[in-house]
Amino acid sequence: MIGRRDVSSGNTNGQGNGLFPEPGGRDAVNGRLVPAGRRLALGLADSVVTMPLLRWTWRGQTDHAYAGDLPDFRPADREAVREMMSGRYLLASKLFETGGASPFSLDVEHPDWWNNLHSFSWLRHFRDCRDPGEKLFARTLVLDWIGREGQFEADSWTLTLTAQRVLNWLRHLTLVLDGATPDQTRTIQRSLGTQVQSLRVRGPLAADPIEALFAAIGLLGAELCNLDDVPDIDTNVARLDALLAQQLDSDGLHLSRNPRQQLALLVELASLRRAVGRHGSPAMAELTNRVDRMHEALDALTLSSGEPVYFNGCGQVPHDVLVAVQANGPSASRRSRLIGGYGIVRAGDTVVIADSGLRPPPGFDGEAHDSALAFEFAHASELVVGSCGPAPSDLPESRDLFRQPVAHSAPTIDAEGPEHRQRRAAAPAMSIDTVEHMLTLTSAGYAQRYGVEIERRLTLLSGGTTLVGQDRIVPAGEPRGMMSLRFHLAPGVKVRRTTGEGIARLVLPNGVTWSFLWEGAQFREEDSVRQSAYLGFHRTRQLVLETDVTNTTEVAWIFTLEQQ
Repeated sequence: MIGRRDVSSGNTNGQGNGLFPEPGGRDAVNGRLVPAGRRLALGLADSVVTMPLLRWTWRGQTDHAYAGDLPDFRPADREAVREMMSGRYLLASKLFETGGASPFSLDVEHPDWWNNLHSFSWLRHFRDCRDPGEKLFARTLVLDWIGREGQFEADSWTLTLTAQRVLNWLRHLTLVLDGATPDQTRTIQRSLGTQVQSLRVRGPLAADPIEALFAAIGLLGAELCNLDDVPDIDTNVARLDALLAQQLDSDGLHLSRNPRQQLALLVELASLRRAVGRHGSPAMAELTNRVDRMHEALDALTLSSGEPVYFNGCGQVPHDVLVAVQANGPSASRRSRLIGGYGIVRAGDTVVIADSGLRPPPGFDGEAHDSALAFEFAHASELVVGSCGPAPSDLPESRDLFRQPVAHSAPTIDAEGPEHRQRRAAAPAMSIDTVEHMLTLTSAGYAQRYGVEIERRLTLLSGGTTLVGQDRIVPAGEPRGMMSLRFHLAPGVKVRRTTGEGIARLVLPNGVTWSFLWEGAQFREEDSVRQSAYLGFHRTRQLVLETDVTNTTEVAWIFTLEQQ
């Protein structure tokens, strides 16, 4: 079934060595890539422990009692409760009407919606309910899931989905159990225990490092809410911190380089940090520092328009959740910097974020996009230039199309980006001059096919009211091909041109006008799209500059704000 595919981790083909996978699926002992045979063995072991004949062993420690003690800082919407009670489920920005049937009975071919439903992230909307009928409805949905999905199913019991569901139940367990019969309470507590035990048994067998990470997050949350035993918080904190240390770079950015993945992790980690703080765990200091750096990395990759950049699988994220997560981190540091293969230039009200094209390590590249030298650019609250974004989750056949370089505001040669094999071997060069507000990036991977590399220089002038770009050919052999520069405009931006003028005026939805000028290339305008989780495909426009590749090819272009 297409809809039953876990996309919440943002990774579908990861590698790892189980409980403590090294970055890129490396062996924790000697740093070598985990052999395919070991990955196969882990997969077989997981298949064995999930067989009906052996699943009874999960129940050996499932009769614990849990308390709903985890904080939830995400905003709640009472209107969403009323909508669900009337059979309308708006999840992951997709609306499905059940006609009175259980939402868990629907055969839905929309992975984001399906994962959102089975993770129970929507349970937060019930947290302020006082009406017994609304509490009963929430409890009925939990019991309905247990009745339909309470026995292991590969699609609804992935480690990521199970961990998210456990954490969401624990955040709102008091509400769910309010008014429950003793039998209902035992049923819910037993299901919780079984799911927690599945994380404990299957976590060390995870071949996907992100799945292993979510399992550790779920286990720490369960330990914080365990009423029966003396909680072993320090051990679980240390295990989680070790996994995070292997999956984050020195700046706190997840190795997938995907801001959406960063946000998904912070939703859970920020909640756990609050809860652990109440217990005074001495092991928490390092984990707290690591989570703070994750907040800073996500803030760095967020444009002034309030959107994270659309790179490496990140599309539109829930803005209210993003704001809530950012409010639970340290104060945002709005400065120009290099981070995780990205360059950020800030001046005045303008932010430019560019991707060097650094390839995520194997095991973390499931959502990687070919966005070398691409940039996104926002002024104040308005996006000016962006990318097309990832393909919608319900259109998997378009997945590769939206990963191509032409779907980004980037230079290409013959519509191609740098060769992947070379990009893995040599990291692209990138430098920043924070005084001059200038970022310089050089591609790595064109030389063999086209005899050149491309250098892109981006500079903000006049307090951020002018963006100057220079794209220069760097000879590395016999130059050949056609270089194209694409600028995908934000939704709602209108292009105005006067015949004979070498200028295009861009009128933003707020009425502000930017001028676009260029030299050294031919100009044309084309259709484009921007994938929005709320609006689907939003038709937009793109500006294209083209010229032949030679030893001396250089194209200059300028976006400048017209004074009102």
